[in-house]
Amino acid sequence: MKPDYLIVGSGLSALTFGALMANSGKTVQILEAHEHPGGYGHTFTMAKKYTFNAQFHYVWDCGAGQTVNKVLKKLGLDQEITFERYDPKGFDHMRMPGYALDIPSEPEELIQRLSTLFPDHGDRLRKFINDVEKTGAGLKKLSPPIKPVELLQHPSEVLCAVQYLHSTLQDVFDKFQLPQAAQTLLALQWPDFLLPPNQLSFYAWVALFRGYQAGAFYPTQQFESVINALVTVIESHGGAVLLNHEVTNFRITDKTVTGVKAINLTTHQTNEFTGETVICNIDPKRAAKMIGIEKFSKTVRRKLDYEYSASNFMAYCVVKDLDLRDYGFGKWNLFHTGHQDLNAAFAQMYDRHDFSNPSFAITTPTLLTKASRDCPEDCQIVEFLTVANYDYFNQLGDSDPKAYRQKKQEILDSILDVVEKNYVPNFRKYMVFGITGSPTTNERFCWSPSGNSYGSKLTPKNMGLGRLNYETSLKQFYFCNASSGYPGFAPTVWTGALLYQRLSDDQILGDR
Repeated sequence: MKPDYLIVGSGLSALTFGALMANSGKTVQILEAHEHPGGYGHTFTMAKKYTFNAQFHYVWDCGAGQTVNKVLKKLGLDQEITFERYDPKGFDHMRMPGYALDIPSEPEELIQRLSTLFPDHGDRLRKFINDVEKTGAGLKKLSPPIKPVELLQHPSEVLCAVQYLHSTLQDVFDKFQLPQAAQTLLALQWPDFLLPPNQLSFYAWVALFRGYQAGAFYPTQQFESVINALVTVIESHGGAVLLNHEVTNFRITDKTVTGVKAINLTTHQTNEFTGETVICNIDPKRAAKMIGIEKFSKTVRRKLDYEYSASNFMAYCVVKDLDLRDYGFGKWNLFHTGHQDLNAAFAQMYDRHDFSNPSFAITTPTLLTKASRDCPEDCQIVEFLTVANYDYFNQLGDSDPKAYRQKKQEILDSILDVVEKNYVPNFRKYMVFGITGSPTTNERFCWSPSGNSYGSKLTPKNMGLGRLNYETSLKQFYFCNASSGYPGFAPTVWTGALLYQRLSDDQILGDR
């Protein structure tokens, strides 16, 4: 029987859409090339006792009445899937030579902390944070579904947001003439974007920064519970999530997408799958090339002309007989840089592949929830994240696998040197497990073209009002992906829910 919705890919936006449709009585079938569902949200186990999430570290928009909570309520999962909040007094700990700043949830407290560090620049810092708040409020009014009456009722916020349409974060730093060290502390969560201030869209920075201020969260039962719950909703309503099924082609007749051809990577058999409507969760640009870019309208083709985001280096580590809370870690992330200028730091690592003075993030998932262990009782998991260049690692891996492995070890050693010098003396002595992932690892395990972490690059060009959305110009075919919505946990949930609203007329998100 042909399902109502055939979904290609099982990333979080697709699982959200599929679960909502299945819950509403529609039949859903999902094809996933990987052995795990969830895209970058999937969980993997190593040495039979350590579990790691592929990419997610902390999330936002999960509090009562916020996007994720509304979707979970609709699915009857809001009691089963709950979240632990990061410390609102300091959810991100920013560290650089000579300065330390813990980012609080309250904007006024942030202004006070910045003013204490930079007493000669208090007025400029206040004006900057005030514009951040106004821009964030304006962006909410400008995000779909747009209500014209709200634009008229909030002209100041809307106009503030519109003026920064083409601005990078660096542009706005320069406008307010913030001191360099203040710029670095405010932008030090750059690993969340994998872009430096002089390339990063101000809109993207505002959305994430304010999102985390409103509440940074971690799932009480780990991220695996979220993915599994969505899959269970689909399957319990008669749907199917078929893993190890790689889509190799789309079927299209008279500008209508009718189905796909897919190979079962376990049996190596090829089958055709059809659906009344096809939802594309794989990268839109990749899908468009498979279908034939010429089949799309000029408007969609223009929106498909985006650059992929940068990729990352990850180190997943386990320490034993060491309590990281004794060394300043807890319900927060730590961001470190040895540079005063993050633009220079990014160029050194991404363009020159020089990690001798690394800027990176540290996250400690074991400390974020007591309800579910990700490792044995005498261990704790700690993860390190920084930027990495896909082209460099791809070429290195193809030409010299030994040099590829050595480069990954070199990066990890540089990070651990910093950790031992500044945070945890003799850290290596307590390490009982460690693996590293490069951009090509992302491509292999998450099927992300060029190892991209966020779909399209989060520049002003790609984050403006003309960004790609679910519309494809083909019949019965919709995009549902980070590049056709927004990247991250909550934004991809929002993307899936927004498409559900569009195709079902069931409004669940309500007021933003």
